[in-house]
Amino acid sequence: MNMTKTAILLAGLTALFLAVGYLVGGTGGMFLALAFACATNLYAYWNADQLVLRLYRAREVSERESPGFHGIVKQLARRAGIPMPRVYIIDNPQPNAFATGRNPQNAAVAATTGLLKILNSNEVAGVMAHELAHVRNRDTLTMTITATVAGALGMLANWVMFAMAFGGGNRNNPLGPFGALLVALLAPVAAMLVQMAISRTREYEADRIGAEICGDPMWLASALQKLDQGARGIDNAAAEENPATAHMFIVNPLHARSMDSLFSTHPSTANRVAKLKEMAGIVSPWG
Repeated sequence: MNMTKTAILLAGLTALFLAVGYLVGGTGGMFLALAFACATNLYAYWNADQLVLRLYRAREVSERESPGFHGIVKQLARRAGIPMPRVYIIDNPQPNAFATGRNPQNAAVAATTGLLKILNSNEVAGVMAHELAHVRNRDTLTMTITATVAGALGMLANWVMFAMAFGGGNRNNPLGPFGALLVALLAPVAAMLVQMAISRTREYEADRIGAEICGDPMWLASALQKLDQGARGIDNAAAEENPATAHMFIVNPLHARSMDSLFSTHPSTANRVAKLKEMAGIVSPWG
């Protein structure tokens, strides 16, 4: 099912590439955009995880360097029945975390220094269990490819606008000057559609499975409340510059710009905590 969702998502993103190419260069531009989209999709499948980790300057840590954090992930991976992922730390004061990788055999989890500073060991375990749930469900493939391809789409649109601003491409533009305007509008709309394509139900499902992995839903509930409050008060410059990656984080890292509300991909933290509390009380909303 997840592979089907990934295929549909990539098809939609490819269609957006084609639309941008056609609006600027007609049929020739469409085929050029198709080639670019295919190359981006292929690159994203094999390299998107490392691209995202580099984007956030994540540093891989060994068990010797971070025994506590590494030990938590190792124990949880064993409980989840998946291979031990690579463990990264991001030097960022905003408390947050994400998982990436095309499959459980090539997965990585990353937490910010801000998260490790404000959460206790049980809460860290709750967060990492949530991220390992994404790994086990293979959500990371879709999330990571989406971030890379959406970023490439935005770069393509920006390049097209730059070229047209200096008189390039107008001859083949089927819509004349209106094509440039449409391209300018397509970039943020496309990014928004990509964000919304990542179903919010995946977060609820990762919360549920994560609670089962760590053994106590309240560990994750407590962590979410702290993370939400912390993320609202601390900027994440890399995320603000690359909003297409926002859906990868456990809580929304965006807030510094007024447009960020358009890119909200996370369900309400209050709703997530309420469901976890119901789960802790054995009255599970999932049945």
